[in-house]
Amino acid sequence: MFKKQTIVIQDIIKLGLLAGLISLSMSVIGFIALLGERELIQNVISMGHVFLLAPPIALAYISAEKVLSQSKVKATLFGLLLGIITALPLVILVILASSFDIRQFLVNVSPELIELLTFGQGIFLGSVILLLVSGVAGLLAAGLRTLPDDFREPIITGLAWVFLFGLFSEILLGRLRSIFGRGLTKLIFSGKALNPLFTVFLFIVVAALRYWSKRRRLQAEERGESISPERQQRYQRIRIVLGVVTLLLMPLILGTYLSEVMNNVGLYILMGLGLNIVVGFAGLLDLGYVAFFAIGAYIMGILTSEGQLGLGFTFWTALPFTVIGSTLFGIILGIPVLRMRGDYLAIVTLGFGEIIRILALSDMLKPFIGGAQGVLQIPKPSIFGFDLVKPEYLYYIILIGVLLAWFISWRLRDSRLGRQWMAMREDEDVAEAMGINLVNTKLLAFATGAAFSGLSGGIFASKLTSIFPHSFNLIVSINVLSLIIVGGIGSLPGVVVGALILVGLPELLREFAEHRMLMYGALLIVMMLARPEGFWPSETIKRELHAHEELEMGSD
Repeated sequence: MFKKQTIVIQDIIKLGLLAGLISLSMSVIGFIALLGERELIQNVISMGHVFLLAPPIALAYISAEKVLSQSKVKATLFGLLLGIITALPLVILVILASSFDIRQFLVNVSPELIELLTFGQGIFLGSVILLLVSGVAGLLAAGLRTLPDDFREPIITGLAWVFLFGLFSEILLGRLRSIFGRGLTKLIFSGKALNPLFTVFLFIVVAALRYWSKRRRLQAEERGESISPERQQRYQRIRIVLGVVTLLLMPLILGTYLSEVMNNVGLYILMGLGLNIVVGFAGLLDLGYVAFFAIGAYIMGILTSEGQLGLGFTFWTALPFTVIGSTLFGIILGIPVLRMRGDYLAIVTLGFGEIIRILALSDMLKPFIGGAQGVLQIPKPSIFGFDLVKPEYLYYIILIGVLLAWFISWRLRDSRLGRQWMAMREDEDVAEAMGINLVNTKLLAFATGAAFSGLSGGIFASKLTSIFPHSFNLIVSINVLSLIIVGGIGSLPGVVVGALILVGLPELLREFAEHRMLMYGALLIVMMLARPEGFWPSETIKRELHAHEELEMGSD
């Protein structure tokens, strides 16, 4: 027993030092000092303190789960120990910074950072406070893990809502002020930070609602109550109506800047739905997907441009040619790679994407598509002579495109063709032995995915009114592939969630300068560790992944 306890303590020490190194690293690169300028709750806690204490809180919560089988008290005390150990590297940094000029080696260890770490209380007293605060944070995190689910989930939900309100307070402040005026915003915000009274109110309301809904569901299950099919259909209709109304009113709620962000997200959703068919449904790893996006954009630019060829097409008359042209190129790509799989397919499609970009950049096609100078003077879409110039107007065109692509993907997923794609994704040899024509099935997957990407490219060209070859780099393909992985491969809602996280979130975090990508990367790491199947996975992929884990546990 003593030996087992010693091993656990050693693990806690390792986790504490790991959390301390993470907090130390964020401090010396200037991330904590930058966030320290931004208060989360006025005169209570800053964003810098939140991220400084995030590593010990997260690791104390995780370690408490492992020790929980032994004793709740022991799990809580280990959380306290982990928090204190986490603060030790930071205390050492404070002492070194006070002893000599450490900024000649670590330029971001500024007086502002030291003041934040010591809570403005001097070296000795501030270090003691840092140890106590970090220890209490670990203690509370471990204690939270020991609570029953009925209490733990509402508390976590309430804290998450408070953090999100504080993180996006600048955006929320601007939108609420423009809609409701200054009176309401003064009740919610104090400057850019949350008002302490509103913070308490928000936490209590969210936690209470979460607790009430969970208890009500559990009580219904205990009584054996079930919702009738008629009621389920009525609830479904209500959700659909509310969703449609929300989507239609979104530009009025978001304003110009956020509508522009949503337009960019929508274009990636369009591409993501197409690549989800190729990769998620059919299992064909395509790294040159940006080629169809570029083809759609250039076809739209060539047909509608008022400067170069001047063919006189409008956005609406050119759009079908954009989709058809991209579809044909999808088939052209599919033909040479019919017998390729895995890494070989990825390399060939990657090469196809680079070939398209280099051709667009070359002098050979410069008389037609402008070369490095691109295609200019592409007109905005118009309806009955009214130009859709503002992002709020263009939003509806992108929304129609996304809904159309969603409907087609949804119908294809459950169709005979969709089942053929999924059979081919699992095992091509078995699928062929079952009578599935792999040639037609693969070509249809490439063609459908290319059509969605071409549609996105056409809208993209009209949105910017000018396009250049450098807009169609490999990173676009990587981003689209990443969003369907983050959202959940093969999942239609997952594409939307992935686009919101990978495209929308970095834009909303611009106030944190270059460090926003650190927050973005940390979120991806947490996601891959906590939810490797994605934020909103398809039921099939989820069952397959967890079945594999269960088999591994059974074999152990």
